[in-house]
Amino acid sequence: MARCLIGCGSNQGRPRQHVIDARELLRAMPGVTLLAASRPRETRPIGGPPGQPAFLNAAFLLETDFSPDDLLGVIAAIENTLHRERADRWGPRTIDLDLLLYDDAVLDRPELTIPHPRMSTRRFVLEPCVEIAPDFLHPLAGCSVRDLLDAISAAHPHVAVIGVPGSGAPEVAAAVADMTFARLVHAPAALPFCGDDEALFAQRWEDALAECAAALRHESSPDDLHGTISDFWLDAFPLAAEGCLPADRIAAAFERAARDVAAPHVAILLLADAGVLEERLAFRRRRPAPQTDVFADLGGCSTAVVDAPPADTVAALVALQEKLRQRLLRPAMGAARRPKAVVAVEANDLGQAIAEAVAAVEAMA
Repeated sequence: MARCLIGCGSNQGRPRQHVIDARELLRAMPGVTLLAASRPRETRPIGGPPGQPAFLNAAFLLETDFSPDDLLGVIAAIENTLHRERADRWGPRTIDLDLLLYDDAVLDRPELTIPHPRMSTRRFVLEPCVEIAPDFLHPLAGCSVRDLLDAISAAHPHVAVIGVPGSGAPEVAAAVADMTFARLVHAPAALPFCGDDEALFAQRWEDALAECAAALRHESSPDDLHGTISDFWLDAFPLAAEGCLPADRIAAAFERAARDVAAPHVAILLLADAGVLEERLAFRRRRPAPQTDVFADLGGCSTAVVDAPPADTVAALVALQEKLRQRLLRPAMGAARRPKAVVAVEANDLGQAIAEAVAAVEAMA
């Protein structure tokens, strides 16, 4: 039988009764054994329409013979029984049930994503899960739900907004910092891309790596009550240099630079389609600085890349984005420098990406 964690929330009608009803319907379901239920806890709404009432959130630990898809059908049936209405995203609802974790399953399909893609920064999800199943493993993070809660509970959390040039990382990070009163650390040097001259690239790469590492060291990044938001991830540097420099040189330079730099507690990974990156590159070439600073990181990534044909530039950006995706969104047991809590955000619409990122960070509180 598979062990699963289900998240539950309600803020319409009689929320406490709705949570109890959902629990009892799960308990009565053939093929499901309810092992534990957390106490309901009141939480403020995150995102969604303004003015909605507080939520009651809980979590259920169960065993089941159902497959993930069949269990999703069971959850939907319970929601329908309790008159769930699907209107605004993140809006008020009588009941909301989410399949958070299903053993160590990893699924990424339009109809079902496991683990739940936004659970790792949501305190209102993690706290009830830790109450009933603290050691339940999150297969992508490679750690327990208790470890995830500890990560977002750091006294001075560091959230890294990560993306290739043109994904909107500087814009999203600045907006999140403004909305959450966090301190913003902007990349002091652009991430270099491979060029024809290996020696020149190596020097630019090592200089940029050293500058960015210095910006993240504790003495240059004092603790802030509201935490730190950076618009770069130091570990992207080795990925950008793969295939351009010898592996031993990359490793040695990175070890020197990153020795006193802690990994961020949380990562928000921005993912943009190739066509969107191409449009933004064309926009940047039409509107160079100082006309606008939107997507300015496209102008500074590397002369070799910026001056290349657009298709080659986009291909280089997409290749690096895939490396970031593989590093951050694939199972990684014991990856010491990888942030434990990772949320992927579609970055094709910059405004929506900002809203998603702000919600992810606000949910940590």
